[in-house]
Amino acid sequence: MDKVNIKKLAAELNLSAATVSRALRDSHEIGAATKARVMEMARKMNYVANPSASNLRSHKSKTIAVIVPEIANSFFSQAINGIEEIARAHNYHVLIYQTHENVETENAFIRSLLSGRVDGILISIASGANGDRDFKDVLPVLPLIFFDRVYEDIEAIKITTNDYQSSYTATKHLIENGCKKIAYLKGIDHTPAGKNRIAGYIEALKDNDILFEDGLMINTGDEQENLELVKNLLITQKPDGLIASIEDLALPCYYACRELGLKIPADVKIISFSNLKTAGILNPSLTTIAQPAFEMGKTAAGILFKILNRKDVEPNQTLVLDSELVVRESTGQ
Repeated sequence: MDKVNIKKLAAELNLSAATVSRALRDSHEIGAATKARVMEMARKMNYVANPSASNLRSHKSKTIAVIVPEIANSFFSQAINGIEEIARAHNYHVLIYQTHENVETENAFIRSLLSGRVDGILISIASGANGDRDFKDVLPVLPLIFFDRVYEDIEAIKITTNDYQSSYTATKHLIENGCKKIAYLKGIDHTPAGKNRIAGYIEALKDNDILFEDGLMINTGDEQENLELVKNLLITQKPDGLIASIEDLALPCYYACRELGLKIPADVKIISFSNLKTAGILNPSLTTIAQPAFEMGKTAAGILFKILNRKDVEPNQTLVLDSELVVRESTGQ
């Protein structure tokens, strides 16, 4: 069977090859109805784009980069799924880079991508506090969009969530369920997201006439350290509520309570920022602040492709998406 190309698609649709080509690239010059006709016929005729030929004509790599702290985190895996959905629709490939929370690794990736390997970058920054960032070198060369963990000291497009309000709501939820001594487990506190979560927690305590105690806010470490840190907190401070500011701290809270013989939620109520799909099957099920990870990825990628297709985009905009408090058994009475 002869391979279906743009000319054959155009003949079948009684359109010009140029119109079909623009429709397949989602060009703003082509109306929605025509794009739908073209995409439907492309599916029927099993049309497959030739990326090599397209790249030669456009001088584009047809590839975007996504830089994240880690892939294993369920938030980032869902965000990447959203990004990939949009990239596939534009016949683009996605390169994924993990910084493992290291700023120097992040900078090394940025420098390597300036060689023309990709057409744009989506990034959620590492939480490390040390080292200067290389983002100002990128903007004159490539479109750069921040999502979730953004960098405030640069003018760029940023997609984030309402971290302050989410943390405030979580703290208030624990108070409304009887907690009077709420501990906060810090994470990513060198990023705007982490700082906003801390601020929301402190403000909610203040608004409910609960005195903030330094001893109830602890720094966390690596995976090996966190269990002992939480156990020590529960032994020395005896909180009746725990807020885990990042997903990686949720399970250490459960393990610590089990090892100390504390019952959840009778002795300690637990809430975590988390997009864990297994949160509902933990025993007891975990109350979470679920961020719109998939939608955030789609939104960030959608704006990037508008820029790549030379559509009008408001520069330096910040979009804030709402997270959701999902109440389960870990904060019940």
